[in-house]
Amino acid sequence: MNGTTSKHSKSTQRPSSPSGDSRRASPTRIRDRIPFTRSRSPMVKHSYDGNGHSLPLRPSSPSLFPRSRHSQPVQPLRHIFPATVSFSFRLPFSRTPWSASMDVRQAIENMLLVSSLGFIAVKLRTCSETPYSPDMWISIEISLLIIASVIYCLYTRVSFSKATVPLPVPQTPSTRPDSPRSFDTRENRRGSHLISAAPPKIEETGFVWMTVPKNYRDSADDGILTGLLAGPFIACALLYLTIKNAIGPHTALEALLLSRRNLVNQATFCSTILIVHACASWVTEARHRRKTTIPDGELRHVPRKESRRTYLYALFSVSVTLWILCVRISLAELNLGIWQNMNYFEVVVSSLMFQFSLYAAVRLAHRGFTLGELGLVCFGATVLFMESVNLTIARIWPVTTPYIKTYRLPTPLLLYQIALIPGSLLTGFLLSPLLYLSRHISQQPVRRLRFPKERQKHRRLLALGFYLGTVLIVGGLIGLWTRWCLGNRDPWLWAIFWLLEGKRKWTRPLLLVYWTLLVSLSVAGWNRQLARSRRFRHRSVMSVAGDAPTTFDRSRLPTANGNSSPGHQSDPSRPSTPLVDASGPLGLGFPTLPNLPNIGNGTGVSGVATDWLDAADRHVPTLSVNARRKFFHALAVVMFLPGVIVDPAFAHLSFSAAFALFTFAEYVRYFALYPFGASVHVFMNEFLDSKDSGTAILSHFYLLTGCANSVWFEGPSQLLQYTGILVLGVGDALASIAGKRLGRHRWTPTTPKTVEGSVTFTVSVVAVAWLLRVCGFTEDFSLIRYTVVAGLASILEAFSTQNDNLTLPLYMWSMLAVVDV
Repeated sequence: MNGTTSKHSKSTQRPSSPSGDSRRASPTRIRDRIPFTRSRSPMVKHSYDGNGHSLPLRPSSPSLFPRSRHSQPVQPLRHIFPATVSFSFRLPFSRTPWSASMDVRQAIENMLLVSSLGFIAVKLRTCSETPYSPDMWISIEISLLIIASVIYCLYTRVSFSKATVPLPVPQTPSTRPDSPRSFDTRENRRGSHLISAAPPKIEETGFVWMTVPKNYRDSADDGILTGLLAGPFIACALLYLTIKNAIGPHTALEALLLSRRNLVNQATFCSTILIVHACASWVTEARHRRKTTIPDGELRHVPRKESRRTYLYALFSVSVTLWILCVRISLAELNLGIWQNMNYFEVVVSSLMFQFSLYAAVRLAHRGFTLGELGLVCFGATVLFMESVNLTIARIWPVTTPYIKTYRLPTPLLLYQIALIPGSLLTGFLLSPLLYLSRHISQQPVRRLRFPKERQKHRRLLALGFYLGTVLIVGGLIGLWTRWCLGNRDPWLWAIFWLLEGKRKWTRPLLLVYWTLLVSLSVAGWNRQLARSRRFRHRSVMSVAGDAPTTFDRSRLPTANGNSSPGHQSDPSRPSTPLVDASGPLGLGFPTLPNLPNIGNGTGVSGVATDWLDAADRHVPTLSVNARRKFFHALAVVMFLPGVIVDPAFAHLSFSAAFALFTFAEYVRYFALYPFGASVHVFMNEFLDSKDSGTAILSHFYLLTGCANSVWFEGPSQLLQYTGILVLGVGDALASIAGKRLGRHRWTPTTPKTVEGSVTFTVSVVAVAWLLRVCGFTEDFSLIRYTVVAGLASILEAFSTQNDNLTLPLYMWSMLAVVDV
């Protein structure tokens, strides 16, 4: 009794440090505890000297005795620009001063996009030979789009208020002593995920009609200027390349020139529809401000019932189509050259397809897009759809069709791309009832199913129906269309024979073997890495009471079918398996590892080796999510760069086939198709970050299309074909590493991007491009212009909140095409 009282009195008389270390144990009581080693083993054997006396224990936890490296002052982060910029002004004939403020990050991003599109509009105007040529009207069309976009951003992004003079506030000295603890930790210095910018207000965010904020990905900016200007920017770059290389009338390049003028009209046409949706949603919401109580993530004017939303959206889409058709007729009557490269049929079909893509994408890929990413992706889907329609029309009426209106040369590569990419999406659309039922059965608890015992049987039948339906659609509908467009040539035999028509007969088969080997090794390695990470994530640690270790029940893990096995449920009647202390002579404890000397007689040398490998796996560090994602960026360079160098045409077709495979893999994952749905989902789930918060996982699609777009655009220069691979595989990956390790100067307080990362991006991309020129894999180019364009791309990467894999390669490719590198 007296002993306990004395101990209690000592603990109450202990002085507390000003830095908040009173909650920690005093150094005088450390020897009363059993310390833990780095392996979190609950027992540590004491070491003795030659006389039998125990040696003092070595402190194992860095939190008990702070080392010198933790107390060194850390260099604070510096910001190049402030978070917001504001200025005051007076209206004419008014004495009241006004102030305007805007986010610096948004201002720089918007200025970069607007100035880039304005630059290409000026370049197109210089290419026009007559005052009112088609290229001159396209330049005017782009200028009007820029003006409308700037007015929209000024009205929604700039905050206007009456300027007031702040009253002086007396400063009182703080009596609280400063804490010696530094809040600028290592992660804060690297700064990637600790910057949490405030979400934009509802008044500052644009939405598609009948959509609500919870349908979009959380981001500091909706990126509407990306959706409005990126499509016209790419189309103008393609048109500029065609104008420079056009030879004369009645040639394939002349038909391509006319088609790309139509493409620019389509781009501005889709941007007009997008801004109409944003303005209509904003105005309608302003009229319903009296309704003050709405759930989070909803809008006041949007009904809660899905059927009502769909009906109102379809009605609005038809109304917008009729309105924009009337505008097109009025422009023709006034002899204005805006949208005159589009006939009335293309106006109606493009409008309906673009608006259908907007609503379908935002509903299926819930929380997967911002508004800017949504507009850019749906513009690409509309372009592919119109190419397939124009190819079909040219095949049906070959005499009355003056030229095939495709935005690339109408080669078999284009036919296969349309058959693979839109064909894979069409397959999912036609088989959507089976996919919906498969996901519904997988999500519902067993107790809520009508036939719970038939659950696995129904899943297998639905999966079998999907696989058989895919074979029928691909081999039947899509295969027959491709055969018809190829002039009754079998598409499967054509692909096989074309596989042997490279520079040498073994070149393309060797590339296939090379890609298959890399993918197999990468997937196998990551499966082991992720399995080890999940296996040793839950370790046996002492409970709070200190009497028994807490264990991890592996029987509760889901099986390959997504359900826990009923035969392996935890049963209270089953005896618990005690954990054996596997501490070796070095003091390394492995609680879940059996004692190796007590292995049964039936276990051979291979079992011993496996156990030791499992023990060693515990001490191999697992990679972070960012490191895992950047690994695939590096893998893209190793995989795609040799293919583009050796055979760009074969890389063109391979990219299309890979996109189709990714689409079917996403079907299997999202709709939980038996038997691969659970395993694919678990594998993909380990690579998600904040930009993959939606129902659909899109990062691997963005990475693939970012590398493939430079090849799909079919530019005249080899240097342009490497743009996507260099930007994502080299520049973006190295910029992330350098920014986290060396970053000390952030661009703004609202972005984690650093100046060091941007400089690394520019230098690495330029260095690899120069190395390709030295090796003879590309033609000569202007190193200064290339460096300037890479620098602009790095600035866009630093200030944009949109997905880098989608926007950066498109921007840099378009700028390189315009500046005549």
